[in-house]
Amino acid sequence: MLAFCKYELYYRNLPFDTQVSGGLRMVTSDRTKWLALALLCAVQFMVVLDIAIVNVALPSIQVDLGFSQQNLQWVISAYALVFGGFLLLGGRTADLLGRRRIFVGGTTLFTIGSLLCGLAWSDTSLIGARAIQGLGAAAITPAALAILVTTFSEGRERNIALGAWGAVGGVGAAAGVLLGGVLTDLLSWEWIFFVNIPVGVLALVLTPFLLSESLDKHGQGFDAVGAILVTAGVSILVLGITQGRDWGWDSVTTIGVFAVAAALLIAFVAWESRAKDPLMPLSVFRLQTLTAANIAGFVLGTVLFAMFLMLTLYMQQVLEFSPMKTGVAYLAVAGTAVIWANVAALAVNRVGVKPALIFGMTLLTVGLVYFTQVSVDGSYVGDLLPGFLIIGLGMPFAFVPISIAAFAGTRPNEAGLASGLLNTSQQVGGAVGIAILSTIATTRTNSEVADGTALPFALTNGFQAAFWAGAGIALVGVLVSIFLVRGRDLQSQEAVIGESAFEAGAA
Repeated sequence: MLAFCKYELYYRNLPFDTQVSGGLRMVTSDRTKWLALALLCAVQFMVVLDIAIVNVALPSIQVDLGFSQQNLQWVISAYALVFGGFLLLGGRTADLLGRRRIFVGGTTLFTIGSLLCGLAWSDTSLIGARAIQGLGAAAITPAALAILVTTFSEGRERNIALGAWGAVGGVGAAAGVLLGGVLTDLLSWEWIFFVNIPVGVLALVLTPFLLSESLDKHGQGFDAVGAILVTAGVSILVLGITQGRDWGWDSVTTIGVFAVAAALLIAFVAWESRAKDPLMPLSVFRLQTLTAANIAGFVLGTVLFAMFLMLTLYMQQVLEFSPMKTGVAYLAVAGTAVIWANVAALAVNRVGVKPALIFGMTLLTVGLVYFTQVSVDGSYVGDLLPGFLIIGLGMPFAFVPISIAAFAGTRPNEAGLASGLLNTSQQVGGAVGIAILSTIATTRTNSEVADGTALPFALTNGFQAAFWAGAGIALVGVLVSIFLVRGRDLQSQEAVIGESAFEAGAA
């Protein structure tokens, strides 16, 4: 590793530290930084991929492992529940115990979970293995993003790195459905999990050579009470969202679960306001652009996760696409997002976060409106392709600026916290979106079937209603981008830059 690093004099009284040998600090060279970025993005791509990759494979999994229709959704929900519930804890733990250490632990867990998923022998074993994957992802994502933020200096360099990270989020969501269909048809559903193993092993081998350790040296203690309250609260909230449709939104069980989640989260906020070393200092929400970025991230997760699920169901249930054909259909989205990812990163540097985010959220809204015209006898070229191209262009222009704005005004020692907040917003948003749009589609379909409408027409009308709802939610994201994101917050970190060890070394 010394071949790719340079030694700098040790700077005292800094909020976080890299690995130290004797009296010298090891600072990553330019070449290693960009290799490190490639590693972090590859692992994050694997995590994002696994959120969507199971959608197309669900029918095959149901047949092979004997899932009931009621339990099948737990293949997705078990991952989302643990991932969303433990993100804040994973982010702050990375700040306190070491971001590289938590990244390695999370990658190890995720790789083991992937192996167990592929070897699953029953519905229960697969659900358990998906939960292990979710726990690993909750450690990987905030730790990796915190490493990125503390590695790259504020300004253009970091914006380029965050641009690549944001693009991975958009591309991974589309590529997950693409690869899910291809792997399920060509090999078997087990390979949607086995494909993660070589990526995880390679990441573990390269991490000691490419990633330096960093942590918050000012963290005096671990907020165990806060960790328990927020993890339990968010997990129970996601449980209620994912299961509410089956239980009935007005049932005693659903209302009770939401009440418990609300009580835990209120207790968390009350505790954090007076804790000596809070897990989540509430002062971060005074940064308006950071708060706006998390709201926009919530909306983005709500729209995209649900949209891809609705489109997958439309292609398979109405157009009768095979898993392979369904997966290949998403190539237009993934390919477009890849092509425009670099442009989005450059645009943020040229015109700023706010205009780029408004443009991206507007395109997502337009794309969803386009999908409201899907028809029973629709074609790929007429009903889907134009919308896919619009969505593929909009995704990087939404993900990239949100990833940058989420760190507006934060200090290096809060990188893990900011990362955990953003990813929690997106994951909880995804669970909310799937719950809302699925309920709308199912309710409309069931109502029309009861009135005597043929099933293909009833399904299509249900999907149309869901896309209208999605477009309305995306429009909220446009309004948030216009009225809540403030450009001046994104230049407010000059005083903070000097506290970064990497910046100090460069000076």
